[in-house]
Amino acid sequence: MREDPELENSNLQQLIVSDRYRLLRHTVLLLVMFVAIFYSNWQSEYSGPYRFYRLLCVYGGLIVMCYVNMFVLVPVFFFRGRYVLYMLFFLLLILLCQIAMSNLLYAFEIPRPSLGYQHYRESDRGFYEGLIILTPIILVTTMIKLFQRWTRDNKRIADLQNITLMMELNELKNQINPHFLFNMLNGIKALVRSDPEKATQVIMKLSEFLRYQIYENNEEKTPLKSEITFLSNFLNLEMLRRDRLYVDINIPENQEILNGIFVPPNLFTTFVENAVKHSVDISGGEPYIRIKFILVESQLHFFCTNSKDPLFTPNDQKSSGLGLANIKRRLELLYKESYSLTIDSTENQFSILLKLPL
Repeated sequence: MREDPELENSNLQQLIVSDRYRLLRHTVLLLVMFVAIFYSNWQSEYSGPYRFYRLLCVYGGLIVMCYVNMFVLVPVFFFRGRYVLYMLFFLLLILLCQIAMSNLLYAFEIPRPSLGYQHYRESDRGFYEGLIILTPIILVTTMIKLFQRWTRDNKRIADLQNITLMMELNELKNQINPHFLFNMLNGIKALVRSDPEKATQVIMKLSEFLRYQIYENNEEKTPLKSEITFLSNFLNLEMLRRDRLYVDINIPENQEILNGIFVPPNLFTTFVENAVKHSVDISGGEPYIRIKFILVESQLHFFCTNSKDPLFTPNDQKSSGLGLANIKRRLELLYKESYSLTIDSTENQFSILLKLPL
């Protein structure tokens, strides 16, 4: 569950939740309580020093109740699911503070004999009215603490989801197909005996390939031009290893445009690896791999087509198709529903069309 961006940027929410506004938050709370008591009808009935004494007495009691509730009752009982105990101690807190305030007020109250018995009866009624009035006021502080807890929990959940997402993306990104590497090493072993010079070239290309794969693609986004260079080195390695393979990489004529386009690293590698693995033809025809990048308005279109022999069966059938499943999952995590992937497989050809927003 992610926070609403408008709510996240709300000044009111920041005032209630953010630690940097803690002093301001408490100042506002204290001022609101003071103004509410100072201008209440209950307080305006009195004048002189006794009026300020009443104000001090009630204001102090209200502060004690609010802060005991916020920093003792809510964390110790409410947040731990002890709701019955919370309500009992909550009512007990209000009752004790109300009794203490009443005793202090009555002890220093100016005698008003003209009121007689009616005055004391009204005072008793005021005691119970105070309980009814104070309860929702103190519960407002409970709501504030609940809102803080809800907001922070949502942020924590969102952060955990982001961390989990990044871990999953990194895991999917770093799943290098060992099939290619093992075949390349076996090919180098054979070339060392038959053509040492060519073997040296393959080792150098392989070194560049692995350097990019391990060190240079750890950012969230990488320039499209660098990704195309990486794919070119990848396919050049395969052409050096295999005697017969036609590779065609078609990119926009204005390559300067590519410098301003960034894509997630290794986004196209799985498709090219899949093309390399299946671009075989035991019937005698020339195997091929064709790659094309096209910019269409605000989209990047990636085409990858390779020859295919219906009789060919990969050695690693258990992992066959796993790479495509991983890349589909990665695309879903990165682009949700804003991408399009079309896969077309015929008897002699396999092709994909990937459309990405820029």
